[in-house]
Amino acid sequence: MTTSLTLALPAVGGHQQPTVLSRLTDLAGSWDQLAIGSGSPTHHYAWVSACVDVVSRSSDLHLVVVGSPQRPAAIAPLVTRRRGGTRLEQLGVRELHEPMDLLYKSTADVTALAEAMAHLGLPVWLERIPAESPTVSAVTQVWRRRGIVVRRPALGCPWIALDPRWCEPEPPLEAGRRSDLRRAQRNAERIGPVSCHILAPAPGEVDHLLDEVFRVEAAGWKGRNGTALASDTVRGAFYRRYAAAACRQGILRLCFVRISDRTTAVHHDVESEHRFWLHKIGYDEAFAKCSPGMLLLRDTIRYAASRGLRSYEFLGTPEPWIRPWTDRLRPCVSIRAYPIRARGLAALLRDTVQGVARAGARRLGRLRSNER
Repeated sequence: MTTSLTLALPAVGGHQQPTVLSRLTDLAGSWDQLAIGSGSPTHHYAWVSACVDVVSRSSDLHLVVVGSPQRPAAIAPLVTRRRGGTRLEQLGVRELHEPMDLLYKSTADVTALAEAMAHLGLPVWLERIPAESPTVSAVTQVWRRRGIVVRRPALGCPWIALDPRWCEPEPPLEAGRRSDLRRAQRNAERIGPVSCHILAPAPGEVDHLLDEVFRVEAAGWKGRNGTALASDTVRGAFYRRYAAAACRQGILRLCFVRISDRTTAVHHDVESEHRFWLHKIGYDEAFAKCSPGMLLLRDTIRYAASRGLRSYEFLGTPEPWIRPWTDRLRPCVSIRAYPIRARGLAALLRDTVQGVARAGARRLGRLRSNER
């Protein structure tokens, strides 16, 4: 596992005496004391350790810990970014684009954590924090006393609140969508028997099932665009590593729709925190008339509802194919905090200029598109 410098602070109110930890594994036995019950598997040790193994090798890991490593009260999993100036960012969010919060027991603990982060004297970017999280107000209040805070809306995550209606043969969707699903089912059945498999695999089964997931995901537009897990060495390696860890925890769900003997749609999911989490989806475009991806979505939502889970979480960002299923969104915010010192003000100026340049480029692109 990647060697890193980690800053640990004693319990809230104690003397700030830094401690150097050599590896993330120094927190392996205590991390999930905070993470379990936090509301998302992206906070769990399985997710974070896979991030450290795969996506943080070009960065320095900084774990800001309130409390002792054996009994932490709050943890901020951060990495140092040096391109364009040194700053701290959330571990794995840039590479995986999933929302992630800081970990803490109480509001007082997350406030102490924000104070500890500010004490480092570096700009901090928290790019997809759940908007309702106490982290938002804690970081904002602490940094406003020490620097400048820029807070903006970030892309939220769609979700479905589950209830017994989703257990029915037809989901509670508008009539046109239900008709589309019936047509897709008939088209699939004209080819051969249709079956859905939602598997909680044993450790020895994970690799070959993931091979099938990767193969089918690459059989569509993601394969053509080079964004499939099979061709993305970083994210592909991450989801393999995470699947192995999630399997050991018993939360991994690998899901398949098969028509005759062909696998036509796949999911990489987990069942955790009383919710069902959709991480990756793919389908074989040779079966596009059957909409196997939508059939698998229908069946996994029904499975989650039948298990009495609270919600079905799409993660990622709002996409057109999700809109017929739900209009609910878990809002997120971006927080960028800059200390009032030369390094922080230079970073703020640089980020502002880059933001204006990107906005101008997008506006110019839209004007050119309209001219065509």
